[in-house]
Amino acid sequence: MTRSRPSESDEDSGPTTTGGGGGRGRTEMRVIVPLQGVVQGRGGLVLGSVIPCALFYLLQLYFKRHRSEPTPPPQKLTEVSELNRSLSRTHLPARGSSAPACVSTRANSIVKSSDSPFYVGLKRVSEDPYDELSNPEGVIQLGLAENKLSLDLARDWLAENAKDWILSGGGSSGPLSMGGIANYQASDGLVELKVAVAGFMSQVMERSISFNPSQIVLTAGAAPAIEILSFCLADTGNAFLVPTPYYPSFDRDLKWRTGVEIIPVPCRSADNFNLSISALDLAFDQGKKRGLKVRGIVISNPSNPVGNLLNRETIYSLVDFAREKNIHIISNEMFAGSTHGSEEFVSMAEIIDSEDLDRDRVHIVYGLSKDLCLPRFKVGVIYSSNENVLAAAKKLSRFSSISAPTQCLVISMLSDIRFIQKFIQTNRERLQRMYTKFVAGLKQLGIECMRSSGGFYCWADMRGLIRSYSEKGELELWNKLLNIAKINVTPGSSCHCIEPGWFRCCFTTLTEKDIPVVMERIRKVSETCISPR
Repeated sequence: MTRSRPSESDEDSGPTTTGGGGGRGRTEMRVIVPLQGVVQGRGGLVLGSVIPCALFYLLQLYFKRHRSEPTPPPQKLTEVSELNRSLSRTHLPARGSSAPACVSTRANSIVKSSDSPFYVGLKRVSEDPYDELSNPEGVIQLGLAENKLSLDLARDWLAENAKDWILSGGGSSGPLSMGGIANYQASDGLVELKVAVAGFMSQVMERSISFNPSQIVLTAGAAPAIEILSFCLADTGNAFLVPTPYYPSFDRDLKWRTGVEIIPVPCRSADNFNLSISALDLAFDQGKKRGLKVRGIVISNPSNPVGNLLNRETIYSLVDFAREKNIHIISNEMFAGSTHGSEEFVSMAEIIDSEDLDRDRVHIVYGLSKDLCLPRFKVGVIYSSNENVLAAAKKLSRFSSISAPTQCLVISMLSDIRFIQKFIQTNRERLQRMYTKFVAGLKQLGIECMRSSGGFYCWADMRGLIRSYSEKGELELWNKLLNIAKINVTPGSSCHCIEPGWFRCCFTTLTEKDIPVVMERIRKVSETCISPR
């Protein structure tokens, strides 16, 4: 009998083609059929059916695994290679759900921390600033220690000298030449500026104090100077003792990037908010009980926000305390040249120079933002006798160096001895006159101020205007002053004052004719307040 050959369509549709081509299917059947006969002859019908089927599927699996993959047609490869790069990215499969880009926990802690009323008030003024002509209903700034009383003196000097200095290319040679301005400089400041700053510091402190320029590191403002000293003197988790009330930005300058803690040392109105060694000793012991290693004391002289000065006896006691506890002293003397009245200002530099004291543990912070009315010039000063601190501070100053043009312009200004002498004298006279008038205006409203001898502010006692003797009562009054009277002052709680009802009022942002406007606005709020006494 003649057997016909199956057609191509029959092979494709038949069951034997599952494991590969038609030839493989016929080979598999040739092996299985004889075995089926053998098994049926010896073991019966069931085994004869199961074993051939199992062999059949095992062979199919073997040929599947060992067959070669078909080669894609060349036409499709050409189409993929010709796709535009930007279009091809749209065809990429998603690798997973998209997650937000994360920042460090340090950054998160800063972002999520709520601003104190000090910063809230500053922002409010920036959004609606008072101007006698263009915005007479705006917010009056009494919360920023910025001296506008003598700004005209600095402006006139710059108007007379800066233009010629710039047009001449900064000078013909040396640091004031164009090369001296444009080329790289040491990040810790030009030697010429250090010499000029040392001379200016001696002048404003009005005593026979000589500052060594080689012990100066210049930074872009006082805040970096304080932060650098915090970094050099303490490790993360260590602490500084800081008498309260203190400048609100110390919470940022000392702590944010260094991880250092602040242990407040409470000062009270009964002692005119003067610092006592017994309070320092108590705070030091409390820090030890909390497991904190105290590395230093941070003081402000003149005090900010109170405005009182440290007397000679207190400074000697501070140095003795620091030696006894083996800790450092950071003396913030930003307002050294902005004193008024007859009280003597005593710099920490004078004490350590006059006595055989441990100079390596005393460090001074200074700057030109207050005493020369140049806050945006950003000239800060670290003065120290500690060689290790100076070496580290010089390297760290690369993150906060002053621009060369600014340095050269300030060198020129500080070198003008006649201008500097006139500025210091005139500025002190204006400060004294403005302080007297502002404090007198508050007194007419029944608001007394703590006696002040330095700085741009007065420490006003408004305890009689708060509804409850608490931080809540204080902030209610602050809110009224800001949003009803439209006056920005700094509440004592922002300065960590333990007695509610004290406020810092900066008077150097005003003109004399602004004082009646301020007093009238405060009067309207005070009339709505109920005294708890």
